[in-house]
Amino acid sequence: MKYRNVAFIPLRGGSKSIPLKNIKPINGRPLVYWVLDMATSCKYIDKVFVSTDSQSIKDVVESYNSEKIIVIDRDESTARDNSTTESAMLEFASKYDFVNIVLIQATSPLLQIEDLENGFKMVLENKFDSVLSVVRQKRFIWSRNEKEYYPVNYNYMNRPMRQSFEGFLVENGAFYITSKESLLKSKNRISGNIGIVEMDEDSYFEIDELSDWIIVEKLLERKKKNDYFKLKQVFKNIKLLITDSDGVLTDGGMYYSEVGDELKRFNTKDGMGVQLLREVGIKTVIITGEKVDLVKRRAEKLGIDEIYMGIKEKAPLVREIAKKHNLKLEEIAYLGDDINDLDSIKIVGLGCCVADAISIVKENSKYITSVKGGQGALREVADLIIKYR
Repeated sequence: MKYRNVAFIPLRGGSKSIPLKNIKPINGRPLVYWVLDMATSCKYIDKVFVSTDSQSIKDVVESYNSEKIIVIDRDESTARDNSTTESAMLEFASKYDFVNIVLIQATSPLLQIEDLENGFKMVLENKFDSVLSVVRQKRFIWSRNEKEYYPVNYNYMNRPMRQSFEGFLVENGAFYITSKESLLKSKNRISGNIGIVEMDEDSYFEIDELSDWIIVEKLLERKKKNDYFKLKQVFKNIKLLITDSDGVLTDGGMYYSEVGDELKRFNTKDGMGVQLLREVGIKTVIITGEKVDLVKRRAEKLGIDEIYMGIKEKAPLVREIAKKHNLKLEEIAYLGDDINDLDSIKIVGLGCCVADAISIVKENSKYITSVKGGQGALREVADLIIKYR
């Protein structure tokens, strides 16, 4: 199969400074997951190829559970301490058919989707043959020749003010885009007419040493806090809320009466959440893998607009519901807790999960409720949607 645009992420298992750093948890997630988020979400990327010589890395990447990702074996000759990244890229190019490739490095977890998309636009609009990511640094650089030290980028007799100093551009190693044709011809990740995408100043840091790890971890913590403010706009756009039932509207427990009837524990707070959403014109839908009449009766009592039962593959139905209501996927919120909710959580604008969801669902959710399933999680999400309307 021939792809138009592919992402290539090389992950070597033999890191010496930080053993297996590409899958070492940082801010609660394997390092590589941060760039996988961006690569799998980029609208220009058809497939994400992860090349590795490590079974441990392969297992972690496959646990990310995205149909867009293909894990491939990396030959030992391209995974040595002295092997170049280009050698791994050329090995890949000899086996797969594609037009353009973006090299993404897992050691740059501050990469943003906007950066990738800006880079692809520059290449696809035929403005440049290759594009790389940079950051602007406002530092005064000195060098030395045989006779003396001298300033490289300023006049020390007329030292510029920082705010008026343009500084200089530095590769941050986050990504490089080129065509397969150019890669094979030049044997290099960039060539020809080269363009740049200027990224945020914080993205200057690549994780090579432990000190870099500590700095980036703090920056990711700050980014996570800032992302909450971005979520306000996401909440504001929501026009439909879809929820799972068992483990979300209930606590996931299985209870039986003396005569053997199955019982479920719902929370009245969620009922009020549905009512409040209805009052502002937001519909609610239940998609559940269960076929239990009790769930149907509860949905009817709550005033849920639609209920779909016995659904194993939920994401295709989510797409159908969006089409039925003439909504974009980014205008839909989905609240789940388990693996059968994962794909739905990934494709909607506001993927949410309860506090006791499984780990991979948490890792892929934009919002995690403060309460567990059956304790008013839907009400919490409903309140935020209403608050930011």
